[in-house]
Amino acid sequence: MTTKSGKKLFLNWGIFIATVIVVFLLGLLASSILERRTEAAYVNVPKNELNQFDPRNEVWGENYPREFQSYYGTADTTFQSKYNGNVMIDMLEVDPRLVVLWAGYGFSKDYNQGRGHYYAVSDVQNTLRTGAPKSKTDGPMPSTCMTCKSPDVPRLMNERGVAQFYTGKWAELGPEVVNPIGCADCHDAKTMNLRISRPALVEAFERQGKDITKASHQEMRSLVCAQCHVEYYFNKKTVEGANYLTFPWDNGYSAEAMEEYYDNIEFSDWTHALSKAPMLKAQHPGYEVYMTGIHAQRGVSCADCHMPYKSEGGQKFTDHKMQSPLNNIANSCQVCHREEAGTLMANVYERQDKIIENRDKLEELVVRAHVEAKKAWDVGATEDQMKDILMGIRHAQWRWDYAAASHGGSFHSPVEIGRVISGGITIAQETRIKLARLLAELGYNEEVPYPNIATKEKAQEFIGLDMDKLNNDKKEFIKTVLPEWEKEAKEREKNYDKIYSTNE
Repeated sequence: MTTKSGKKLFLNWGIFIATVIVVFLLGLLASSILERRTEAAYVNVPKNELNQFDPRNEVWGENYPREFQSYYGTADTTFQSKYNGNVMIDMLEVDPRLVVLWAGYGFSKDYNQGRGHYYAVSDVQNTLRTGAPKSKTDGPMPSTCMTCKSPDVPRLMNERGVAQFYTGKWAELGPEVVNPIGCADCHDAKTMNLRISRPALVEAFERQGKDITKASHQEMRSLVCAQCHVEYYFNKKTVEGANYLTFPWDNGYSAEAMEEYYDNIEFSDWTHALSKAPMLKAQHPGYEVYMTGIHAQRGVSCADCHMPYKSEGGQKFTDHKMQSPLNNIANSCQVCHREEAGTLMANVYERQDKIIENRDKLEELVVRAHVEAKKAWDVGATEDQMKDILMGIRHAQWRWDYAAASHGGSFHSPVEIGRVISGGITIAQETRIKLARLLAELGYNEEVPYPNIATKEKAQEFIGLDMDKLNNDKKEFIKTVLPEWEKEAKEREKNYDKIYSTNE
């Protein structure tokens, strides 16, 4: 009897203890749920009333701390993939042939792999391409070059007018454009809905007969990127005296459609220093190439891969550390693709390897065409004899640049990029045959020597750049002019709390 009572007592205690543990765990769960619900209820209660044209990301960040904190992840420059990443890479040093392709253009002086949005302003200040201006009316670059660098740009367009913003020199805006790409570039201050802050995109849609205000939220998650990650040019005929930013989309997004647009208006970015060809410089047609790929066809936006959702506590929000999906495969690729991370990365590299193999071949052919064209001029070719040849060089290099400048294009749309490159190879080869015939006709029957451009320095010397002077001038600019810009900006922004205290 005692034994049975002891077992019963033990069982009762066991049930009691188990019940206490279960109740305790349920209490923890309930507490956690309540805590997450509380977070969800109060996380987006604004602390400040925002003004649409306040360019300070820190002020917007006080209302949206999670997004703001993740945005500053764009300051990280530690990720390097097989091809690029967000580290600082001297691309001319990696591939000196680029110097020859861009002879006579700013990119032959300096071209670094782009870093995160956090560095948008400082990188453009420090590059040799913007020169070393000593006054507001000095330097090689127009004010339009600032368009995509900062939320100070919508502020200035609102204050001065769009056409006036596009008028003048880059240096004029030096003290004005100081806040890196951020909140006001993409969001409405009252609702935080996505918005278009750059008029060139709206105007491009209007010329195509489209109303951008009808775009869905998912479409907007790509269109806010398309404000800047696109091909563009400066139209000097829209408003007198202005370098009016324009997207060449009237005929479509393809390389051929934009080439036709440029040819019809006889536009060129520069005249090549060696071949004298009227050249086109592809800027970064990321959106155009994306639109031809499978992800766009299936409704995947830029933000889905480059700014995927993440959870923190009870909150789901967009990760504003805009970066390569290869540095965040779990939250980007694997949301849809169930393969292992290593397999997905290998798939990306396989596509890139194959595209870049042919792109490099096209690159070499175009370099040779420039050098051979220079020889043709040297031995007495006429403009009439060179006309078709120069257009061939223009069209071949445009296709190369369209593929090279569309960062990620070899993955975004490998079939389309492969097609464009193959077309460029055909054009380049046909152009070189014409050059060989012309050279023979002019009495030159030898192979044109390929220059020694094994290093960036040798290539820059070959095209006649005085790099010592360019570097010294830039150092002086950074030492003397840039600090004055920063000082002026700080003085102006001291009044911002008063100016932007309301949405009036």
